[in-house]
Amino acid sequence: MQEQYLIVIQSKGKKNAQGQYSGAADYDTFESSIEIELTVGSRGFCLDSGGSLNCVAPLGSSPFLSSQRSRGSSLVTKFRSLFFFSKVSLWLVKPITVFTVLITTSLLIFYFFSPPSQQQQQQQQQQPVKAPESMAGRRRRSFVLWLHGLGDSGPANEPIKTFFSSPELRNTTWAFPSAPSNPVSCNHGAVMPSWFDIYEIPVTAESPKDENGVLRAVQNVHTMIDKEIDSGTNPKDIFICGFSQGGALTLASVLLYPRTLGGGAVFSGWVPFNSSIIGRISPEAKKTPILWSHGIADRTVLFGAGQAGPPFLEQAGMSCEFKAYPDLGHSISNEELRTLESWIKSHLQSS
Repeated sequence: MQEQYLIVIQSKGKKNAQGQYSGAADYDTFESSIEIELTVGSRGFCLDSGGSLNCVAPLGSSPFLSSQRSRGSSLVTKFRSLFFFSKVSLWLVKPITVFTVLITTSLLIFYFFSPPSQQQQQQQQQQPVKAPESMAGRRRRSFVLWLHGLGDSGPANEPIKTFFSSPELRNTTWAFPSAPSNPVSCNHGAVMPSWFDIYEIPVTAESPKDENGVLRAVQNVHTMIDKEIDSGTNPKDIFICGFSQGGALTLASVLLYPRTLGGGAVFSGWVPFNSSIIGRISPEAKKTPILWSHGIADRTVLFGAGQAGPPFLEQAGMSCEFKAYPDLGHSISNEELRTLESWIKSHLQSS
Protein backbone atom coordinates (compact mmCIF):
# COMPACT_ATOMS: atom_id res chain seq x y z
CA MET A 1 0.00 0.00 0.00
CA GLN A 2 1.37 3.46 -0.94
CA GLU A 3 0.46 7.01 0.04
CA GLN A 4 1.40 10.14 -1.88
CA TYR A 5 2.19 13.51 -0.37
CA LEU A 6 2.91 16.90 -1.89
CA ILE A 7 5.52 18.85 0.12
CA VAL A 8 6.11 22.57 -0.41
CA ILE A 9 9.38 24.04 0.91
CA GLN A 10 9.43 27.79 1.37
CA SER A 11 12.60 29.93 1.70
CA LYS A 12 12.99 33.59 2.65
CA GLY A 13 15.99 35.88 2.33
CA LYS A 14 17.34 39.14 0.86
CA LYS A 15 18.12 39.99 -2.74
CA ASN A 16 20.54 42.73 -3.85
CA ALA A 17 20.64 44.73 -7.10
CA GLN A 18 22.81 42.13 -8.83
CA GLY A 19 20.28 39.36 -8.17
CA GLN A 20 22.38 37.68 -5.47
CA TYR A 21 20.80 36.48 -2.26
CA SER A 22 22.14 37.04 1.21
CA GLY A 23 21.09 38.29 4.61
CA ALA A 24 22.15 41.94 4.25
CA ALA A 25 19.65 44.32 5.83
CA ASP A 26 19.52 46.76 2.86
CA TYR A 27 18.54 44.11 0.32
CA ASP A 28 15.08 43.39 -0.98
CA THR A 29 13.19 40.45 0.45
CA PHE A 30 12.59 37.37 -1.65
CA GLU A 31 10.29 34.42 -1.10
CA SER A 32 10.33 31.25 -3.10
CA SER A 33 9.05 27.72 -2.83
CA ILE A 34 9.21 24.37 -4.63
CA GLU A 35 6.82 21.45 -4.66
CA ILE A 36 7.83 17.83 -4.19
CA GLU A 37 5.74 14.78 -4.92
CA LEU A 38 6.48 12.23 -2.17
CA THR A 39 5.33 8.62 -2.38
CA VAL A 40 5.60 6.56 0.84
CA GLY A 41 5.41 2.80 0.48
CA SER A 42 6.41 -0.28 2.45
CA ARG A 43 9.85 -0.27 0.78
CA GLY A 44 10.83 3.40 1.17
CA PHE A 45 10.34 6.91 -0.30
CA CYS A 46 9.99 8.30 -3.83
CA LEU A 47 10.75 11.99 -4.52
CA ASP A 48 9.91 14.07 -7.57
CA SER A 49 10.60 17.80 -7.20
CA GLY A 50 11.51 18.88 -10.72
CA GLY A 51 14.37 20.88 -9.23
CA SER A 52 17.65 20.52 -7.40
CA LEU A 53 16.36 21.00 -3.83
CA ASN A 54 14.61 17.97 -2.32
CA CYS A 55 13.26 17.28 1.17
CA VAL A 56 11.46 14.51 3.01
CA ALA A 57 9.66 15.08 6.34
CA PRO A 58 6.76 13.42 8.20
CA LEU A 59 3.50 15.25 7.75
CA GLY A 60 2.12 16.82 10.87
CA SER A 61 5.17 15.97 13.00
CA SER A 62 7.74 18.65 12.20
CA PRO A 63 8.07 21.68 14.51
CA PHE A 64 8.77 23.78 11.39
CA LEU A 65 5.38 23.05 9.82
CA SER A 66 3.61 26.29 8.80
CA SER A 67 0.42 24.97 7.23
CA GLN A 68 -1.20 21.74 6.14
CA ARG A 69 -4.24 21.02 3.98
CA SER A 70 -5.90 18.05 2.29
CA ARG A 71 -6.07 17.47 -1.45
CA GLY A 72 -7.85 14.23 -2.34
CA SER A 73 -5.70 11.33 -1.17
CA SER A 74 -2.65 13.57 -0.77
CA LEU A 75 -1.57 16.11 1.82
CA VAL A 76 -0.06 19.46 0.93
CA THR A 77 2.48 20.58 3.48
CA LYS A 78 4.42 23.79 3.57
CA PHE A 79 7.68 24.05 5.51
CA ARG A 80 9.65 27.10 6.38
CA SER A 81 13.26 26.84 5.34
CA LEU A 82 15.78 26.01 8.06
CA PHE A 83 18.45 28.03 6.31
CA PHE A 84 19.14 31.74 6.94
CA PHE A 85 21.85 33.12 4.71
CA SER A 86 24.17 35.84 6.00
CA LYS A 87 26.91 37.41 3.83
CA VAL A 88 27.04 34.26 1.75
CA SER A 89 25.50 34.23 -1.71
CA LEU A 90 22.83 31.65 -2.35
CA TRP A 91 24.63 30.42 -5.45
CA LEU A 92 27.57 29.24 -3.27
CA VAL A 93 25.40 26.60 -1.57
CA LYS A 94 25.59 23.37 -3.52
CA PRO A 95 22.22 21.78 -4.16
CA ILE A 96 23.54 18.33 -3.17
CA THR A 97 24.52 19.66 0.30
CA VAL A 98 21.07 21.06 0.88
CA PHE A 99 19.54 17.81 -0.33
CA THR A 100 21.68 15.70 2.03
CA VAL A 101 20.98 17.86 5.11
CA LEU A 102 17.26 17.99 4.49
CA ILE A 103 16.96 14.27 3.79
CA THR A 104 18.93 13.34 6.95
CA THR A 105 17.04 15.75 9.20
CA SER A 106 13.65 14.73 7.91
CA LEU A 107 14.31 11.02 8.21
CA LEU A 108 15.44 11.46 11.83
CA ILE A 109 12.28 13.43 12.60
CA PHE A 110 10.18 10.78 10.87
CA TYR A 111 11.89 8.01 12.87
CA PHE A 112 11.58 9.59 16.32
CA PHE A 113 8.19 11.28 16.09
CA SER A 114 6.11 8.93 13.96
CA PRO A 115 3.67 6.77 15.97
CA PRO A 116 4.23 2.99 16.08
CA SER A 117 2.33 0.91 13.56
CA GLN A 118 -0.55 -1.31 14.59
CA GLN A 119 1.63 -4.39 14.09
CA GLN A 120 4.34 -3.01 16.39
CA GLN A 121 1.74 -2.20 19.05
CA GLN A 122 0.37 -5.72 18.88
CA GLN A 123 3.87 -7.19 19.21
CA GLN A 124 4.57 -5.05 22.27
CA GLN A 125 1.31 -6.09 23.88
CA GLN A 126 1.90 -9.77 23.14
CA GLN A 127 5.47 -9.76 24.44
CA PRO A 128 5.48 -11.74 27.71
CA VAL A 129 6.61 -9.99 30.86
CA LYS A 130 9.19 -11.97 32.81
CA ALA A 131 8.04 -12.39 36.38
CA PRO A 132 10.61 -11.94 39.14
CA GLU A 133 12.03 -15.19 40.42
CA SER A 134 10.45 -16.22 43.67
CA MET A 135 12.38 -17.28 46.74
CA ALA A 136 10.91 -20.76 46.40
CA GLY A 137 12.23 -21.02 42.85
CA ARG A 138 15.79 -20.49 43.87
CA ARG A 139 17.80 -23.38 45.29
CA ARG A 140 18.59 -22.84 48.96
CA ARG A 141 22.16 -22.78 50.12
CA SER A 142 23.12 -25.21 52.86
CA PHE A 143 26.31 -25.88 54.80
CA VAL A 144 27.80 -29.07 56.26
CA LEU A 145 30.68 -28.85 58.75
CA TRP A 146 32.46 -32.19 59.23
CA LEU A 147 34.64 -32.76 62.33
CA HIS A 148 37.17 -35.62 62.14
CA GLY A 149 38.32 -38.01 64.86
CA LEU A 150 41.49 -38.17 66.96
CA GLY A 151 44.74 -38.15 64.96
CA ASP A 152 42.94 -37.57 61.66
CA SER A 153 42.72 -34.48 59.42
CA GLY A 154 40.07 -32.52 57.54
CA PRO A 155 41.38 -33.15 54.01
CA ALA A 156 41.50 -36.93 54.65
CA ASN A 157 37.72 -36.85 55.20
CA GLU A 158 36.78 -34.83 52.13
CA PRO A 159 35.87 -37.93 50.03
CA ILE A 160 32.82 -38.30 52.28
CA LYS A 161 30.99 -35.58 50.36
CA THR A 162 31.13 -37.66 47.16
CA PHE A 163 28.45 -39.95 48.68
CA PHE A 164 25.95 -37.07 48.66
CA SER A 165 24.58 -36.70 45.13
CA SER A 166 20.95 -35.66 45.70
CA PRO A 167 19.81 -32.57 43.75
CA GLU A 168 18.76 -30.98 47.04
CA LEU A 169 22.40 -30.94 48.14
CA ARG A 170 23.98 -29.58 44.95
CA ASN A 171 24.08 -26.13 46.49
CA THR A 172 25.66 -27.40 49.70
CA THR A 173 29.00 -26.08 50.88
CA TRP A 174 31.21 -28.50 52.80
CA ALA A 175 33.94 -27.65 55.29
CA PHE A 176 36.51 -30.11 56.66
CA PRO A 177 38.64 -28.29 59.25
CA SER A 178 41.63 -29.92 60.92
CA ALA A 179 42.11 -30.04 64.66
CA PRO A 180 45.18 -28.36 66.16
CA SER A 181 48.06 -30.54 67.32
CA ASN A 182 47.94 -31.21 71.08
CA PRO A 183 49.40 -33.77 73.50
CA VAL A 184 46.91 -36.58 74.12
CA SER A 185 46.87 -38.37 77.49
CA CYS A 186 45.52 -41.71 76.25
CA ASN A 187 48.48 -41.89 73.83
CA HIS A 188 51.07 -41.18 76.55
CA GLY A 189 51.23 -37.46 75.77
CA ALA A 190 52.03 -37.88 72.10
CA VAL A 191 51.28 -34.76 70.05
CA MET A 192 48.70 -35.28 67.34
CA PRO A 193 45.64 -33.57 65.83
CA SER A 194 43.14 -33.46 68.68
CA TRP A 195 40.16 -31.20 69.43
CA PHE A 196 40.55 -31.78 73.20
CA ASP A 197 42.24 -34.25 75.52
CA ILE A 198 41.11 -37.87 75.86
CA TYR A 199 42.19 -39.60 79.06
CA GLU A 200 41.53 -43.24 78.23
CA ILE A 201 40.77 -45.70 75.46
CA PRO A 202 38.30 -47.31 75.14
CA VAL A 203 35.95 -44.47 75.93
CA THR A 204 33.04 -45.43 78.15
CA ALA A 205 30.06 -43.57 79.52
CA GLU A 206 31.98 -43.13 82.80
CA SER A 207 35.33 -41.99 81.33
CA PRO A 208 36.75 -38.72 82.72
CA LYS A 209 36.05 -35.67 80.59
CA ASP A 210 38.18 -32.66 79.56
CA GLU A 211 35.35 -30.15 79.83
CA ASN A 212 37.60 -27.06 79.61
CA GLY A 213 39.26 -28.37 76.47
CA VAL A 214 35.84 -29.18 75.00
CA LEU A 215 34.58 -25.65 75.68
CA ARG A 216 37.64 -24.13 73.97
CA ALA A 217 37.06 -26.32 70.91
CA VAL A 218 33.37 -25.38 70.91
CA GLN A 219 34.27 -21.71 70.62
CA ASN A 220 36.30 -22.45 67.48
CA VAL A 221 33.39 -24.36 65.95
CA HIS A 222 30.98 -21.55 66.80
CA THR A 223 33.28 -19.09 65.04
CA MET A 224 33.02 -21.19 61.86
CA ILE A 225 29.22 -21.33 62.18
CA ASP A 226 28.98 -17.58 62.72
CA LYS A 227 31.10 -16.94 59.65
CA GLU A 228 28.80 -19.07 57.51
CA ILE A 229 25.69 -17.32 58.82
CA ASP A 230 27.30 -13.93 58.15
CA SER A 231 27.85 -15.03 54.54
CA GLY A 232 24.10 -15.47 54.11
CA THR A 233 23.30 -19.07 55.05
CA ASN A 234 20.19 -19.63 57.14
CA PRO A 235 21.11 -21.23 60.51
CA LYS A 236 18.46 -23.90 59.90
CA ASP A 237 20.36 -24.93 56.77
CA ILE A 238 23.59 -25.58 58.71
CA PHE A 239 24.46 -29.14 59.76
CA ILE A 240 27.30 -30.14 62.07
CA CYS A 241 28.55 -33.73 61.71
CA GLY A 242 31.43 -35.58 63.33
CA PHE A 243 33.01 -38.97 63.92
CA SER A 244 34.40 -40.27 67.24
CA GLN A 245 36.10 -37.31 68.98
CA GLY A 246 34.58 -35.12 66.27
CA GLY A 247 31.17 -36.60 67.09
CA ALA A 248 31.55 -35.65 70.75
CA LEU A 249 32.54 -32.11 69.70
CA THR A 250 29.55 -32.00 67.33
CA LEU A 251 27.17 -32.71 70.21
CA ALA A 252 28.76 -30.09 72.44
CA SER A 253 28.81 -27.44 69.68
CA VAL A 254 25.16 -27.92 68.79
CA LEU A 255 23.94 -27.92 72.40
CA LEU A 256 25.81 -24.75 73.32
CA TYR A 257 25.07 -22.73 70.18
CA PRO A 258 22.49 -20.02 70.99
CA ARG A 259 20.40 -20.53 67.83
CA THR A 260 18.50 -23.41 66.22
CA LEU A 261 20.57 -25.16 63.56
CA GLY A 262 19.56 -27.56 60.81
CA GLY A 263 20.86 -30.49 62.82
CA GLY A 264 23.75 -32.29 64.47
CA ALA A 265 24.86 -35.80 63.45
CA VAL A 266 26.99 -37.85 65.86
CA PHE A 267 28.83 -40.94 64.57
CA SER A 268 30.44 -43.23 67.17
CA GLY A 269 30.64 -40.33 69.62
CA TRP A 270 29.93 -39.76 73.30
CA VAL A 271 28.73 -37.10 75.74
CA PRO A 272 31.90 -35.05 76.47
CA PHE A 273 30.73 -33.26 79.62
CA ASN A 274 28.71 -33.80 82.77
CA SER A 275 25.03 -33.09 83.30
CA SER A 276 25.86 -29.71 84.88
CA ILE A 277 26.19 -28.30 81.36
CA ILE A 278 22.46 -28.76 80.76
CA GLY A 279 21.68 -25.42 82.41
CA ARG A 280 23.65 -23.66 79.66
CA ILE A 281 21.56 -25.07 76.81
CA SER A 282 19.31 -22.35 75.36
CA PRO A 283 15.67 -22.93 74.41
CA GLU A 284 16.58 -22.31 70.75
CA ALA A 285 19.38 -24.90 70.85
CA LYS A 286 16.97 -27.49 72.23
CA LYS A 287 15.04 -27.30 68.93
CA THR A 288 18.02 -28.52 66.90
CA PRO A 289 17.46 -32.13 65.67
CA ILE A 290 20.05 -34.76 66.61
CA LEU A 291 20.94 -37.92 64.65
CA TRP A 292 23.08 -40.43 66.57
CA SER A 293 24.61 -43.50 64.88
CA HIS A 294 26.79 -46.08 66.61
CA GLY A 295 28.20 -49.51 65.78
CA ILE A 296 27.43 -52.24 68.29
CA ALA A 297 30.83 -53.84 67.63
CA ASP A 298 32.77 -50.63 68.40
CA ARG A 299 35.76 -51.36 70.69
CA THR A 300 37.24 -47.84 70.74
CA VAL A 301 34.19 -45.86 71.84
CA LEU A 302 32.03 -48.52 73.39
CA PHE A 303 28.43 -48.87 72.30
CA GLY A 304 27.40 -48.13 75.89
CA ALA A 305 29.00 -44.67 75.62
CA GLY A 306 26.83 -44.00 72.62
CA GLN A 307 23.71 -45.38 74.29
CA ALA A 308 24.16 -42.84 77.10
CA GLY A 309 23.46 -40.04 74.64
CA PRO A 310 19.66 -40.26 74.25
CA PRO A 311 18.94 -40.28 78.03
CA PHE A 312 21.23 -37.25 78.48
CA LEU A 313 19.41 -35.36 75.73
CA GLU A 314 16.03 -36.36 77.13
CA GLN A 315 17.11 -34.94 80.47
CA ALA A 316 17.96 -31.68 78.66
CA GLY A 317 14.50 -31.59 77.09
CA MET A 318 15.64 -32.68 73.62
CA SER A 319 14.80 -35.58 71.34
CA CYS A 320 17.27 -37.78 69.47
CA GLU A 321 17.04 -40.20 66.55
CA PHE A 322 19.32 -43.07 67.58
CA LYS A 323 20.43 -45.79 65.16
CA ALA A 324 22.44 -48.90 66.08
CA TYR A 325 24.40 -50.85 63.46
CA PRO A 326 25.19 -54.53 64.24
CA ASP A 327 28.68 -55.78 63.34
CA LEU A 328 29.91 -52.22 62.77
CA GLY A 329 33.13 -51.36 64.60
CA HIS A 330 34.75 -47.95 65.06
CA SER A 331 34.14 -46.70 61.54
CA ILE A 332 31.50 -45.20 59.27
CA SER A 333 29.54 -47.37 56.86
CA ASN A 334 27.98 -46.45 53.53
CA GLU A 335 24.59 -47.20 55.04
CA GLU A 336 25.18 -44.57 57.70
CA LEU A 337 26.09 -41.99 55.06
CA ARG A 338 22.97 -42.80 53.01
CA THR A 339 20.89 -42.35 56.14
CA LEU A 340 22.63 -39.04 56.82
CA GLU A 341 21.85 -37.80 53.30
CA SER A 342 18.15 -38.61 53.65
CA TRP A 343 18.07 -37.05 57.11
CA ILE A 344 19.63 -33.77 55.90
CA LYS A 345 17.25 -33.64 52.93
CA SER A 346 14.22 -34.13 55.17
CA HIS A 347 15.26 -31.34 57.51
CA LEU A 348 16.08 -28.99 54.64
CA GLN A 349 12.55 -29.45 53.31
CA SER A 350 10.91 -29.09 56.73
CA SER A 351 12.80 -25.88 57.50
